[in-house]
Amino acid sequence: MFKIGDFARLNKVTVKTLRFYDKIGIFKPLEVDNFTGYRCYSAGQIPKLNRIIALKNMGFSLNEISGLLENELDGDGLYRFLENKESEIIRNIAREQEQLSRIEALKKIIAQEDSIMDYHVVLKAVEPMLVASVRDLIPNYSEQGHLWQELGEYIAKYNAKIIPPCFVVYHQNEQEESRIDAEVFEPINIKIPESDRVKVGVFEGNQEMACTVHQGPYEKLFNAYNAVTRWIEENNYEITGPNRELYLKSYSDTGDPNEFITEIQFPVCKM
Repeated sequence: MFKIGDFARLNKVTVKTLRFYDKIGIFKPLEVDNFTGYRCYSAGQIPKLNRIIALKNMGFSLNEISGLLENELDGDGLYRFLENKESEIIRNIAREQEQLSRIEALKKIIAQEDSIMDYHVVLKAVEPMLVASVRDLIPNYSEQGHLWQELGEYIAKYNAKIIPPCFVVYHQNEQEESRIDAEVFEPINIKIPESDRVKVGVFEGNQEMACTVHQGPYEKLFNAYNAVTRWIEENNYEITGPNRELYLKSYSDTGDPNEFITEIQFPVCKM
């Protein structure tokens, strides 16, 4: 039998820890002297204490450890429990890595804020044009490829010629908070029939469009948006409708995202 101090030193824990474990019922002494109150432990209790310490070092809470000990799991049961804990830790790591990626992305945004000075914003008129379009709700801005494919196949069916550049308009939709209301447009040379999905008509022009050009991947388009919206504000203009993204050079022209060229256009008027 070992007194509490000797047992603590033997197992490299503190007396305070052993008293606390006794208090919460997770690890009690083998005997307690009724007269002195001294706690005594046996060598046979060491494996249980080692298991508690090992589980605690792996991140298990004392409540979890207590449940394990109360259920007296066999080797297979403990193995399954450890597998579940492992899966939980992997999920937590994935969440932490995602948060870390967002932090890194925000750091890059902050570091690149000064780069908006590299964009030149101009006012220009845009003429009306005959277009075909498809509009739908998409989960994020990058998932619009199927809309372009649907529209291109429909136009080809009627032997119409596409007149680049194509463009997309993101509509305001107060009914949708989790999805994006996107409409993709292809200018065409002849009028073709409409369908339930494909609309055909004249896209109105505008005498004043605040425009800037971005070269590079779409993930950095926010720099162009920052530049043009700041220009609009600083020059006392106001936005009068949804903006357009014109794809002057895109996936169909080059496989290198650094070579993509996109023009951002906002319809505006002087305040």
